[in-house]
Amino acid sequence: MRVSPLSSSLHRRAWLIGGGAAALALAGCASTDRAEPYAGNEWVQSGANRIANLALRDNLQSVRRVQLSLYRRNPREWRKWCGSADEAIQRTWDAISQNAPLPQLQGAYGIDAVRLAFETAPRPYEGDRVAALVVGWAALLKQANGDTWEQSMLDGVSAENSFRAARNFEISLWLIGSKTGPDGQPLLLATEISGRGRNLVVDRELSKVVARLDLLAAQADEKYRRAALDFGQSWFLGSLGPFLSMVPK
Repeated sequence: MRVSPLSSSLHRRAWLIGGGAAALALAGCASTDRAEPYAGNEWVQSGANRIANLALRDNLQSVRRVQLSLYRRNPREWRKWCGSADEAIQRTWDAISQNAPLPQLQGAYGIDAVRLAFETAPRPYEGDRVAALVVGWAALLKQANGDTWEQSMLDGVSAENSFRAARNFEISLWLIGSKTGPDGQPLLLATEISGRGRNLVVDRELSKVVARLDLLAAQADEKYRRAALDFGQSWFLGSLGPFLSMVPK
């Protein structure tokens, strides 16, 4: 029996629709544990906003892991102002979330707080060097995220600030591994590869932060470069789309 072209076309479209639905179902089943339910504020966020917010979330988590690792190897730092490492971590992040500067930093913020953490001369910094680093790093991440903790459609990643923050994190990692005090001892013990084991948390987590920031900077640059092309493509497809859909495949 001979099948008409119209019937064949309908069968082909039905097969594609069914295949698409199956693919969506499989995609839903294959979602990772990192997937989150939709939040109400996501309706005012673009896809780029969402990616930037997720990157900021992961970067802040990396900084937390670095802080805990440094406190474990440098307990003298949290002992300068707290009764435990957990208390020092809590007080540090409370100050960050509430935008309340730590008194020991004397108003230092962002890169100035990072510099203060490594200061040895002419007057050594007597406060918690780890807390100073965390406060400085958090400020750099916020600035790179458009000076907000959560982007919406009115915000965007600053390519320049993101690139600069990545370099400052690289410098921080180098300083942690090389900066010593007047006695020749490291200001902060971090990476360890010895017979007792391997401790690479600081290197690994800060390297992740650098990679995410560099990717965000590249994405921000590409967004502006592509703006004109995307507009032209949208106009072209919007005007000729109905005619192109009638062309036989």
